[in-house]
Amino acid sequence: MPNIVIIGSGPAGVSAALYAARAGVQTTVLTKGPGALDRAELIQNYYGFAEPITGAELERRGIEGAKAVGVEFVTTEAVGLIYTDKLTVETLAGDFPADAVILATGASRAAPRIPGLAGLEGHGVSYCATCDAFFYRGRDVAVLGSGEYALHEVQALLPVAHSVTLLTGGAPLTAQFPPEVAVRTEAVEAILGEERVTGVQLKDGGTLEVSGVFVALGVAGSTALARKLGAEVNGSRIVVDDHMQTSLPGLYAAGDCTGGLLQVAKAVYEGAVAGTEAAKALRK
Repeated sequence: MPNIVIIGSGPAGVSAALYAARAGVQTTVLTKGPGALDRAELIQNYYGFAEPITGAELERRGIEGAKAVGVEFVTTEAVGLIYTDKLTVETLAGDFPADAVILATGASRAAPRIPGLAGLEGHGVSYCATCDAFFYRGRDVAVLGSGEYALHEVQALLPVAHSVTLLTGGAPLTAQFPPEVAVRTEAVEAILGEERVTGVQLKDGGTLEVSGVFVALGVAGSTALARKLGAEVNGSRIVVDDHMQTSLPGLYAAGDCTGGLLQVAKAVYEGAVAGTEAAKALRK
């Protein structure tokens, strides 16, 4: 039986799950727990509610509705997305192979604004250690991050790189890193290099010489996961067509991660389209 894996349990992800499951497709939602909607105190502009409703209650009702039609929810953190014979979501709870994947983890409200980072993407700045580690064999590299997502990237780099340095930018460590990984806690002021990355400028005035910088800040949001497979992105927005499909067959995105109006109504609509279109494609 074909299956769809949805990353994110907000309005877009749950709406997609509802439509996919009702279309007869096995549907799994991967969630880290309550999202941005849960933090909304009162919602007064959503269809069907004459009285204000808390974001937490609206989120709860949506999830219960999806469970009622057979959607499975798994609490875990997605850390990677790869394609071998089929799409596979890598998580802390193991791998989830899928015939289609829908990205619906919302939008990152705080993208890293480090001078040199954007200009050197693809020239030493990478968002996917699994994809690019091979190109840095025997070289010194750095990983930006401090949690499980960063640990996933570090583990992909250690067998091939000469050295791996973790740059936390002052954030506390929330994962246990191998002892061979050097940890620098200073703020990152700039990524250095003209045509390719040559190093990292740290706040204390020091320079770390590296050939590659792998970005793994916070958790792996929708845009970061899309980048891993080479799907088209525009800044922090994932580019999708009218069917909510990305530039890669089988990979869809919905909600805040596609840009535009950051509202529940828009997320629910896009999720409905993504779930319907993904299910339709699998039935062909």
